[in-house]
Amino acid sequence: MSPDPSAKGTVPFGEYRTWYRVTGELGSGRPAVVAVHGGPGSTHDYLLSLARLAEDGWPVVHYDQLGNGGSTHLPDKDAEFWTVELFLAELANLVDRLGIADDYVLYGQSWGGPLCARHAMTHPDGLRGLVVANAPASYPIWLREMARLRAELPPDTRQALLRHEAAGTYDSEEYLAAMRVFYDRHVCRLTPWPRDFLSSFMEIYNDPTVYYTMNGPNEFHVIGSLKDWSIVDDLHLIDTPTLLISGRHDEATPAVVQPYHDRIPGARWEIFEESSHLPHLEEPERFRQVMTDFLKSL
Repeated sequence: MSPDPSAKGTVPFGEYRTWYRVTGELGSGRPAVVAVHGGPGSTHDYLLSLARLAEDGWPVVHYDQLGNGGSTHLPDKDAEFWTVELFLAELANLVDRLGIADDYVLYGQSWGGPLCARHAMTHPDGLRGLVVANAPASYPIWLREMARLRAELPPDTRQALLRHEAAGTYDSEEYLAAMRVFYDRHVCRLTPWPRDFLSSFMEIYNDPTVYYTMNGPNEFHVIGSLKDWSIVDDLHLIDTPTLLISGRHDEATPAVVQPYHDRIPGARWEIFEESSHLPHLEEPERFRQVMTDFLKSL
């Protein structure tokens, strides 16, 4: 169980609201760890276990990105509204509004990884550390690796995926069952799926506006606006101490993570041997140790 929050609420973001929760006490002498979730279009729920870092002395901030969870939902906005720049502005606004801009660490998981990396490229004065977890730096590389992982699925599963993708019938039971085969291998290897992960999974499909627009119908069929997006050429601009995390069975394969390791000076890479895309849930004790070691080193 995650510890109870010490504060919850929303902050204004232009004419909208960003929902957040804090565990521990901000300004207590250690930098706040800001958990930036994936998607785009997921929610904070599946990252709630990071709140345990507050028990070790680091306050933790979770938030729901615009369009999902407790933040303002905007189902009628067109694709041009949902941009990387929008979510960068929301993150900077949140850090400022919570009064932690002079002392914070970013933990970006999946899509949150390149979002946080892009933030770090602006050299914020108060950014003490960066954790990029299970994340692409290039969606073209991600798509190449998704094609390779899909090719390793059972033939009937591959055929079902292709058949429904050609027809656009992403909500059919057969497609969802085939999708689950991939997810059980490369997204979450725990059975049953943890409640926190299920909560975020269901939130995406309760309002898929952002996920469908920017990503696509699932993790491995990226046909949204991010499909050609890459930050690889700018990774050398990051001068923040950086920890990279991935799982041995991760959809974020070594080829996906490699650009971060190659281009961010001094980046350290921890691979979790028993995990796929969610080491914080699949290997929680080792994850906590790796995180606290990194935070102590800053």
